[in-house]
This record gives sequence, C-alpha cells and structure tokens, in this order.
Amino acid sequence: MALLTEQDIENATLEMLEELGYQVVHGSDIAPDSENPKRHKWDDVILTDDLKEAVERINPKIPNEAVEEVIKKVKRLNSKNQIKNNEQFHTFLIEGVPLEYRAKNGKITSDYIKLIDFNNPKNNDFKAINQFAIIENNKHRRPDIIIFINGLPLIIAELKNPSTESADLMSAYKQIQTYKQEIPLIFNYNELIILSDGTYAEIGTLTANKEWFLPWKTVDGEKKAPKTLPQIQVMIEGMFKKNILLDLIKNFITFSKDKKQTIKILAGYHQYHAANKAIKTTINAVNKTKKAGIIWHTQGSGKSLTLAFYAGKIQVEEALNNPTLVILTDRNDLDDQLFQTFSNIGCLREKPRQANNKEELKTLLKRSSGGIIFTTIQKFAEAKESLSTRSNIIIAADEAHRTQYGFKAKTNKDTGVTKYGFAKYLRDALPNASFIGFTGTPIDFEDKSTRAVFGNYIDVYDIEQAVEDKRTVRIYYESRLAEIKLNQETIKHLDTDFEEIAEDEEDKQKLKTQWTQLEKIVGSETRIKQIAKDIVTHFEKRLDTIEGKAMIVCMSRRICVDLHSEIKKLKPQWYNKEDSKGFMKVIMTGSASDGPDWQEHIRDKRRRKEIGETFKDSESEFKLAIVRDMWLT
Repeated sequence: MALLTEQDIENATLEMLEELGYQVVHGSDIAPDSENPKRHKWDDVILTDDLKEAVERINPKIPNEAVEEVIKKVKRLNSKNQIKNNEQFHTFLIEGVPLEYRAKNGKITSDYIKLIDFNNPKNNDFKAINQFAIIENNKHRRPDIIIFINGLPLIIAELKNPSTESADLMSAYKQIQTYKQEIPLIFNYNELIILSDGTYAEIGTLTANKEWFLPWKTVDGEKKAPKTLPQIQVMIEGMFKKNILLDLIKNFITFSKDKKQTIKILAGYHQYHAANKAIKTTINAVNKTKKAGIIWHTQGSGKSLTLAFYAGKIQVEEALNNPTLVILTDRNDLDDQLFQTFSNIGCLREKPRQANNKEELKTLLKRSSGGIIFTTIQKFAEAKESLSTRSNIIIAADEAHRTQYGFKAKTNKDTGVTKYGFAKYLRDALPNASFIGFTGTPIDFEDKSTRAVFGNYIDVYDIEQAVEDKRTVRIYYESRLAEIKLNQETIKHLDTDFEEIAEDEEDKQKLKTQWTQLEKIVGSETRIKQIAKDIVTHFEKRLDTIEGKAMIVCMSRRICVDLHSEIKKLKPQWYNKEDSKGFMKVIMTGSASDGPDWQEHIRDKRRRKEIGETFKDSESEFKLAIVRDMWLT
C-alpha cells in the first residue's frame, strides 16, 4: 500500500469539506496573476468582492457607501498587537461592525452591520481554498488550506506528510508560528487553526500553546468516534457542518484576560455539546419540570468554562425571553473565584454582578429581566414574600450536591423555634425558578435529594475521558501514616457527633462545637511536627525527579499556620514574607481580629488573585501552597 503524501491529505480534506457544501477553489485560480483574480495584491488576505456581496445580502437596507465603510473598518485593524486586532475583529464578527451612516431615506442612522448571518447558514458563502499564496514583507508563504466565510479567512489548516518522520503535528504548529511572524495580516482574522497529518488532527486558536491544540473526538456529541476513524475526518464531520461551525464561532470562542496576557479560548468538544444539551433541557425545564439536569465534568476539565459558555448562550436564547441566571455556590471563596473567571472572559452578553450581601441580592433579583448574578446559598434567608415570581429565572448550582440541604423543618429543643434551611428559603424567594446543577464529582445514584432538585445527568465527562484527552492528569493515592491516637471513648463520642452533624448541616453552632473537638486532635503539635517532616522529605525527593508544585490541604486555618511554622523551622530558605517571593505560602482569608501570628498570611481579594497567578506560573519559585478550602475547585 502506497504511503499517504501531504497532497493526498490535502485532497481528502477538501473532498470532505466539499461534501459539506463548501466551494473548493485552488488558490492559483484566484491569485492576482490569474485570468479571474479575486485579489488585487499578493498581500490581500480578504476576498473583498465576496465580503461586499455578503454585507449587501445580509444587510439589504444599508446604502452602498455604508457597505464600503464597513469593509474599510474590517481592513483597518491598526494595532501593533496581533491579539488586540484579532479580538477587535472577533467582536465585529459576533456583534457586527458599529457604523453611523445616512440611510436611504436621508436620516442619520446608527447600527451594527453584520458580516455573517449566524441565524441562517445558507445565507453565507463558504469556500475552502488550497495553496493560497501570500507575499508580505518580502516573505512568500502558502498555507495549505484556508476556509473563508463571506470572503473572510477564518480558519487555517496546516497539513504534514505522515510518512516523513520529522513532519509531525509539532512541525505543523511551528510552521503556524512562522506564519504569524512572516505573514501576520491574515491572523487578524483567524478564528481557528487546524494541525493534521491525515491520521491525527488537533485544533486550537491564535494564542494556544501546542499543548492546547486538541482533537475533536465526536461527530454527533453522543458518543466518541471509533479510534479507527482518522481524527481529521472526525473533526471535519463533527465541527465543520455549517451550522455547527457558525455556532462554535459565535458562542464557543472567547477571550480571557489577566494582567499579563490575553488568551483566546475554544470550547472543547465536551464543553460544546454539554452546554448545548443544557440549553435544550433548560428550555424544557422552564416550561415544564423546573429540573434542567446535572452536568458532571470532572474537576480540572474546564467545568467553569462550560458554565460560562452555557451562560453566554442562554442569555440570548429567544425561547427564554431574556432570562436571569443565578450562579449559586456554598462558599464565599468559590463565589469570588467563579465570579472572577466570568469577569475575565468575553463570551457573556452582559456584565455579571456579584451580590455581596442579602440586600444587594434582593435588589438584583427584583429587576424585571436579564442579568447574571453570583451569590451564595447562605444569602437566601427567611423572607415574608418572594423576590420574584418570574419563570425565566435559572439557578445554576456549582457543586450541586452541596447546596440542597434544609428542606425539612428543624425545631430547637431549648427554644422551641422551628426553622428551615437555605434550600427551602431559596425556593420561597424564587418559587418559579428552574434548576441546573454542575459538579466535578459523581453524584451517588442513591442521592435522591440532589436528583430530586435537578433531575438526571445531562452530560458526563469523567476522569478517564479527561485524562485520555489530556485535559487533566491522573490522580494517584499514596497512603502516608500520620497516626491519630484516640481512646475508644473518644472514638465513640466522635461517631455520635458526626451522626448529629449529618442530620443537621445548617446548625452552625453544633457543627462548630464538634469540629473544634476533632480539630484539636488532628492538629496536635506532635502530629503537625510528624507531618511537616514527612512533607519536606517527600516533596524534595519528588522535585529531584520531576518538576512540579504541591498543595497541602489542612483541616483548619490554625493548622495551616502551625504547619507553615513547622516547615519554616525545617526549611527556613523556603520562607519569604513578600508575596512575590518564597517557596511556600499559606492561602487563607481572615480579619484584624485574628492573632498576630496569622496576619502575614491574610490577604485581601486583590492580593489573593495575584498570588494565585504566581502559583499558576510554572516558572515562579512559589511551589508549595498550604490551604484550608481555597483553590480546591
């Protein structure tokens, strides 16, 4: 059997695109020196005639002068920063090009002029052009395949010969990096980049490192494609149907920003299909059951982004008539963390709001429509009247199984006062709301309370799938002996204590009392010394063989501080008081009333965010984080 050549792969890819309704064109047939040129110059990367026809077709009411001005704006991306240009163009693509013009009736009009008809795929022009020669700054380059929509070069495919040992996906990735330097203009308009050798295929964005170029592993979203199918075939059939590609571009590409950089993010196949399934179940829930279901995506696989893509798309879902989305957690630090994630990304049509107290929550929920509100379930206190009776309010609970306690009445034996929990008060406040759950851990089939609130699974992406897809790493458990010496009487009391806690999770005082008793035992001085010594020895051995970072999760803030102090005695060189320096840090919240030994570990929200970015930086010296409950999800 003859080996596949790069030309064979190119031809096969073009044939698959042609079967999906794309017009296949050879680059030389439309080049500036051809008989029927569609380009005037070799550095023209937009097919201007196609774009002009599309703008006129999609926006029939605007005059010719306005069409010409739109094209000028699209071509006039003048920032020296390639990513800024790309983000500006993406905004034009999704929202339209803002333009003030004189309408045909003579009136001055302001509008957003559409470049793509996202609602009607057939109203757009799809071309797949191979060997599209570009000469820019005296550099002559010829990308293998470029997909144009309405004359705009939105997707680049770089193909390699599988029979050549050095021509792998990494070499295709490096070729793209060369293009970005030598023919940068086309990347102002790029949405997606494909790398393939005919068998394997990965897709990513302009800013993605090679590790974030990933396969698309399903054609229909219901099951993974057989491994016998070439990945390029799965990708083309699963992503490049016209309606799916337009949906991906409009709703599943976003930009995320921090102080250091802007990155462009494409949803993974599991995120895309989960969010779209959730949209359908939510529409059904609002009209019928109020139970939209549960998305279980294992921790580390991008669950928060799945929720963000869902939120962005559901905001504009016509069937829900401008819904309000309440994103619910059970801890303030998780609320802050999730709110920050949403605040940094651009796929939302409306700026999210965080309810910092009960009064703020009431105000936000009383608005007549719309909005994305972040809050904790504890802010839903007992109220005499509902906050809103609207049926298009959707409660999206992160770590769903932890937020649904307190339906039953509890009577205090001493006072005789009967109270319910927050879950009951939530439903009293929003009696017609629908519920959807997101979780990173499997919900036991016997967990009837969670399933009764949310319904059945919408989508499952477990750790086996995530590890196979390189979205997360496998977890290994290694038993380390740190003995707790308890007599039988103590064990008996603790068993009784925790049975009581399980029955009444909302009774904070009871929980605090029992927890303190156990915390003293677990965090004894002898045991902390033993654990500190073991951690230092173990982690140093690990670092001798593999680069990485570690997180120590403690039972309480007190144990965090004491463990830090003990490790500091063993390894004083690991300590530095400055946030930007030092090998280890305690990450926790606190207040001025906490003891003086704790104060250096207590940071405000801004400093916690900055030190979190430092920990994520693989090059930073910060290697060991000591936490109680922060950074765990």
